[in-house]
Amino acid sequence: MAYEVTATRKRPQAFEKLVGQEFVVSTIENAIESGRIAHAYLFSGPRGVGKTSSARLLAKALNCKEGPTAHPCGVCENCNEITAGSSVDVIEIDGASNTSVNDIRVIKDEVLFPPQASRYKIYIIDEVHMLSNSAFNALLKTIEEPPEYIIFIFATTELQKVPATIRSRCQQFHFQLIPLHAIKGCLQEACDEMGIVADDDALFWIAKEATGSMRDAYTLFDQVASFSGNRITLEGIRDKLGIVGTSMISKVLSEAIAGERKEALESLASILSDGLSVEQCIKSFADFFRALLFFKEGVKDEELLNMRAEDIPESLVNALTIAQIEAALRTLLQLYREIRYSISPRFELELFISRLSSLGNLRTPEELVQELSALRSDITEGRVTVVKEKVQNTITIQKVALEEKKTEIETRTEKEEPAEPQAEPVKAPVETAPEAPQEAKVAAAIYTDLDEEEAEDESEEPEEEPEQPRGSRAPSKEELKLLSDRLMDCDVFGLGNAATEINAAIINEGGVLELRTDTNYAAKQLRDNSQLVASALKDICGYSGKLTALMMEKPKRQANPALERLARDFRGSVVFEEETKGDRSR
Repeated sequence: MAYEVTATRKRPQAFEKLVGQEFVVSTIENAIESGRIAHAYLFSGPRGVGKTSSARLLAKALNCKEGPTAHPCGVCENCNEITAGSSVDVIEIDGASNTSVNDIRVIKDEVLFPPQASRYKIYIIDEVHMLSNSAFNALLKTIEEPPEYIIFIFATTELQKVPATIRSRCQQFHFQLIPLHAIKGCLQEACDEMGIVADDDALFWIAKEATGSMRDAYTLFDQVASFSGNRITLEGIRDKLGIVGTSMISKVLSEAIAGERKEALESLASILSDGLSVEQCIKSFADFFRALLFFKEGVKDEELLNMRAEDIPESLVNALTIAQIEAALRTLLQLYREIRYSISPRFELELFISRLSSLGNLRTPEELVQELSALRSDITEGRVTVVKEKVQNTITIQKVALEEKKTEIETRTEKEEPAEPQAEPVKAPVETAPEAPQEAKVAAAIYTDLDEEEAEDESEEPEEEPEQPRGSRAPSKEELKLLSDRLMDCDVFGLGNAATEINAAIINEGGVLELRTDTNYAAKQLRDNSQLVASALKDICGYSGKLTALMMEKPKRQANPALERLARDFRGSVVFEEETKGDRSR
């Protein structure tokens, strides 16, 4: 007998053998037993979850010699022909290769003829979403009001591409992904039938890689069984297929987070040298961090973790917070999007592993606020004492230098004054103690002053600012008097008189010397002859910067209220004599 792949050999031949689709099975069985058989069904869902198998089971249940029944016998002529795919009354059509409206017209012509040897004439159209819009439109009337012996069963993996007009005429059944433990159980049954011994972790890995598809699981199982012989192990799968195991991933991440960058990069190089692509490696790291995040949140179900709970090291769970794991996941997802434009995807992955060493220092703003609040409460309640040192660096340096100097003087004194035997003290009416050497007295005085500086409070009077050098300051009143005398001797008309009206000289924020005068006329004269004035200032006070002249504004005098009212009545203003006196510009 020819070899038959496991996916075909293990195709369910009864509704109770359909795995992971309890809702579909119970609904169809109840409909058949109650006689509520629809004229059109639409099966949708991911690949490899039993849509086509369910369509064949439904056809077998309706055309069985003992039917319609929810439990077909499987041994009658109709059941055997449907199982073999040779029944003339059950027509399977591939919607991906029969997409035109002409193919649908053939169906419209065939439905006029009743079934030859069965109760119903059943059309199973797989991948129905591939039909063209014209084909769907041609099928609408036939689906809505077919003959009583015609039943349509549509199967699709992309329900959103099926027009709403088709969906509204069918009973819809959505097939779900098959749970991991159910796939693993089916694989174990296949191993028992084939006489193969398989490790639990190996079957778990195959079921995990199938991502909810039973057909994918059987296909991968056949591949693994072909090179494993009678014993399937995870180590053999890892060696032959070049996959990265959970233990290797956890080893790389543990080394990186512990700060062992060299070891982590070497372990990563070992993984990549086995032939694993950078993209697949990033996916494996992302899956591991996802499982780590779920485990940190308290999720222990292997269906959600997509790996065994014992494969997650406790050290990694305790070393990272939820925010840090989320940050690593975001970085991995962004890295996967960016490597397609990178000149070196491997270097991008190595850079990520290197940066993981600082992942433990990551803090969210909320965590920083909590830590600061806790520290503030500790200080307030006295659990933490803050010591503030007020020692200046210069004083410390001087103190160390004086300590050395004092030690040197004491050593020199001991050498100069040899020790003499003590004599009995002689009482004298008045005796003066010998003076210490001059260097020792100076050092002791300075040392004492430094000790007093440390003991005193910091509130000392600021030192007087040094006098500004000549040439960078404003001229004094005496120098302004010399300036007016110098300009009086000039031939320029009115310049000497203008100089006599200088009342003040200041340097503004822009560094410009302002000569303040009483009138606009005097200020104008000084500005027009600024070069002559600058030369005189340089000789008198050394100032050589920019200068200008402005009229000094005087506070306005308040006039008599009666005069103010009178001026307003005549639309005028009150002017004081001193405001116009000497103003030649009027």
